[in-house]
Amino acid sequence: MVEKITTYRFDRLDQTLSQLNNEDCVIMAGGTDVMVLHKSGRGVPLKFPKPLVFIDHLSELKQVYQNHNDLHIGACCTYSELLDHPSIPLPLKNAIKTIAAPAIRNRGTLGGNICNASPAGDTLPLLYVYNTKLLLRSVNGDRVVAISDFIQGPRRIGRHQNEILAEIILPSVLEKGAHVVFEKVGNRNADAIAKVGFAGYIRINDGRIDDVRFAFGAVGPTMVRSVDIEKTLIGKTIPLADADIAQVVAAFEKIIRPIDDQRSTALYRKTVALNLLRYFLSRKQYQPN
Repeated sequence: MVEKITTYRFDRLDQTLSQLNNEDCVIMAGGTDVMVLHKSGRGVPLKFPKPLVFIDHLSELKQVYQNHNDLHIGACCTYSELLDHPSIPLPLKNAIKTIAAPAIRNRGTLGGNICNASPAGDTLPLLYVYNTKLLLRSVNGDRVVAISDFIQGPRRIGRHQNEILAEIILPSVLEKGAHVVFEKVGNRNADAIAKVGFAGYIRINDGRIDDVRFAFGAVGPTMVRSVDIEKTLIGKTIPLADADIAQVVAAFEKIIRPIDDQRSTALYRKTVALNLLRYFLSRKQYQPN
């Protein structure tokens, strides 16, 4: 006998928020992570500990718009929709192209990738170097948090029961001048969980580093980023001296702490992560993108 699951699918966001304020629910957008998380055995129906509330159809969560140089992305925009949108930065599109197969990209959402809070989340290193902020909405109003504060550990996020992640905000991402890269190392170019993820961001002014950021995925319980290490490079001239590169790589070597699992070894992950960082820092010039 199939266990009955209580489900809600409201026409408007305010109705959805009202229900979440009254009852603790599992939020279902694309479902590409939620369905896997709640599967049992082969042939065994899915079991959910709470009622389901569907949000993927809500137009309020599917908008992409600009506010000055900030880019606002609705949390329920699918990967495929973002690939087709002209405002989405090319590095983010490159990251999305590495995610799963087209069928999953047609359902999976950027908000879901964030709320799943996987250490190997494909877009997360890039979102960290973009200094992404998250707009959370409830019946009590809106609050904005940094993505680094929102993601607290594997599958642990700072969302209140009555809140929905409504928008992903990329501050100043539409300003020109920064060189941004994304690298994912896996068994395949796509449709594979990352062994290592890396994103680098650098802005040069008159031959000197004006801003620089790095983030690593799949080498710790959350994305690995250090503002303190980044600050040591501000004002340095390009190309960087070998000693400066060695100092930064050595600093990250101390805080990158991967694990062994079925996909890779900790030693491999750390070696690859540091090599990606070293390669990024060794460039003689950076072209804005």
